[in-house]
Amino acid sequence: MDTWKLLKQSDIKKFINKFDSPNLVVFKNTKQIQRECEQQNWNLLNPAAEIINKVEQKISQVEWLEEKQKLLPEFEIKTCKEVSCDSAPFILQFNRAHTGNGTFLIEDKEDLDPLQQKFPDRPVKISKYIEGDMFTLNCIVSRDQILTSSISYQITGIEPFTTNTFATVGNDWGLADTQLTTKDQQKIKQIGEQVGQKLRIDNFFGLFGIDVIKSSSGEIYLIEINARQPASTTFESHLQIKAEKRNDHKTTTFYAHLLSLLKQNINFNIPEINSGAQIIYRNKQQQQLDVSQARRQLEQAGFQVITYNNNKPNSELMRIMSNKTIFTRPNHFNSRGQKITSILSEAKIS
Repeated sequence: MDTWKLLKQSDIKKFINKFDSPNLVVFKNTKQIQRECEQQNWNLLNPAAEIINKVEQKISQVEWLEEKQKLLPEFEIKTCKEVSCDSAPFILQFNRAHTGNGTFLIEDKEDLDPLQQKFPDRPVKISKYIEGDMFTLNCIVSRDQILTSSISYQITGIEPFTTNTFATVGNDWGLADTQLTTKDQQKIKQIGEQVGQKLRIDNFFGLFGIDVIKSSSGEIYLIEINARQPASTTFESHLQIKAEKRNDHKTTTFYAHLLSLLKQNINFNIPEINSGAQIIYRNKQQQQLDVSQARRQLEQAGFQVITYNNNKPNSELMRIMSNKTIFTRPNHFNSRGQKITSILSEAKIS
């Protein structure tokens, strides 16, 4: 159930109203959530929906970035009917694109024609196609600083977890640590800090995430900004708790997020992590999975598993978590990753 629908439930309202001046934190604020909280006189701590939408949507984001547009790959804004294949391959994105939906790799007219026929006057962002590996960084805008966590390799478009080439299906913190040089990591964190500084100008506090790509020639480009709590936050914080036992005076990404939303100063560091991974199995239209069997076998193999009661295509069906890396190199599973794919293959329903 969507959060705004959940907040409209009478039993939920009754529970929240037990508290004097309740503070609420949601995964991602929306206009519906904001409106409901205003009507109920609940104090919603998340940033305003307006700034979230402006930053996350592909075309309004360009205007918002201003001089920071140089962080992006080369791009143009056009109506869909104005686009030609002269510069193919390129990436075409509609204003709203999430987990790969609304993002298309255009290689020829066969890719472009259906979009132009269906959405001729819709504005699109056309970006230079960059070959390389994707990485994610979670960041926190606090009252007095921009904090950055550990960089993770972004697992994207890999089967059998999704059939969507651009769908994000997980993160591997161990692989990022081996694939990026110290200079790369510094550059990515600098991009996160620059975006965070712009967000703070717009009264944005708390978590946001950036996705970047390291090109085959070694250059790093900003690809996406998620102006909300990124989906990797929870497991990242779990890994940090394990690391925190070995390092005093440190805390987690999520705890720093809460303090930032409350406008509290943060006087500690976030633990660096260099191992661990999570991978998401997404719903497919023409493929079914025996979720109970898969979960049982994965847990027996030592993985943590969360299942979801979702049935929309590309929605999350299962989240599989490992305290160790599951890749040897980008798009190549190690023995732990192969164990996951083997179990999922056995659990398919023909």
